[in-house]
Amino acid sequence: MSYLTVHNAIKRFGDFQALNDVSIEVKKGEFFTLLGPSGCGKTTLLRSIAGFNDLTSGAITLDGTNLRAVPPHKRDIGMVFQDYAIFPHLSVFDNVAFGLKPRKVPAPEIKTRVMQALSAVRLQSMAERLPAAMSGGQQQRIGLARAMVINPRLLLMDEPLSNLDAKLRIELREEIRDIQKQVDIATIYVTHDQEEALAISDRICVMSNGRIEQIGTPQEIYGDPQTRFVAGFVGTLNTLESGAATDALLGRLGLTSRAGLTWAVRPENIGLAGSGFTGEQLSGTVKKFTYLGREAHLLVTTEVGDLVVHVANPSRSAILEPGAATTVVVPAESLMAFDADGRRAATGG
Repeated sequence: MSYLTVHNAIKRFGDFQALNDVSIEVKKGEFFTLLGPSGCGKTTLLRSIAGFNDLTSGAITLDGTNLRAVPPHKRDIGMVFQDYAIFPHLSVFDNVAFGLKPRKVPAPEIKTRVMQALSAVRLQSMAERLPAAMSGGQQQRIGLARAMVINPRLLLMDEPLSNLDAKLRIELREEIRDIQKQVDIATIYVTHDQEEALAISDRICVMSNGRIEQIGTPQEIYGDPQTRFVAGFVGTLNTLESGAATDALLGRLGLTSRAGLTWAVRPENIGLAGSGFTGEQLSGTVKKFTYLGREAHLLVTTEVGDLVVHVANPSRSAILEPGAATTVVVPAESLMAFDADGRRAATGG
């Protein structure tokens, strides 16, 4: 059952339309991610839910309440910002308690709730410290505790990890997911990081140019993309060059080439001869070899264009120098087709 509903949301800034007929439904306790490039409308949608921007038209309801009729400060929504937005002159405790005082929460209850929130983010021993003496990850935990301590009906997170280094982002995204499960708050999370979205989300909404491209589980978004944009934005995509060579390959695979279709394949769904893949073979020449430890990325020139191939657990003997001859194996089931409008098309003959 839907807990938060956005229906036919349109938002214009002058002549620019930031949201174009956007509709989403979020379940209670769900971790729902808005994913897309800069300017796609994801932050505009988040800010509209928070009340910082009012929609030009459309409806937003939270647990049956019309949010557009409620002032932002009365929506009971917790917000975690990209830049932490914490007060450097206040202690960790006072930063987290800040939102409780205007709500006239009694002092004993403030102490209990603040320490519970700090415990959830593993900062209870640092309650009296000043944020300036803490790391970026710890400061972001302060922001998360402050958003949670008011017992919000909804938690909104706007690219909260983008200012952190790569290793810390991975660590903190796992903690955020664990905390969210623990407190069971419906959460909308904005990011442009595809891996981050796949790792922490119950469902992902991929956006482009103010529109929704696809909504689905991480497995659906990555494994069954419904538009060419989604396939290319979430993961790496090889696009086959149109022409006689591709038509011939499709024919050998039992697939039918049709006018207006673009054929594509993910790098991990094709392989090199001898690697266990079965399908049609394409002779090629290694253009680039990149060793990444647990996998290697090869750029191979073939008659259907340059193809990126991901090889898992490459051995030392598998290293191929540029110019080396190799063979790429293409399974029929690995190919995806997209029509002229960028929508997923059937691949059957």
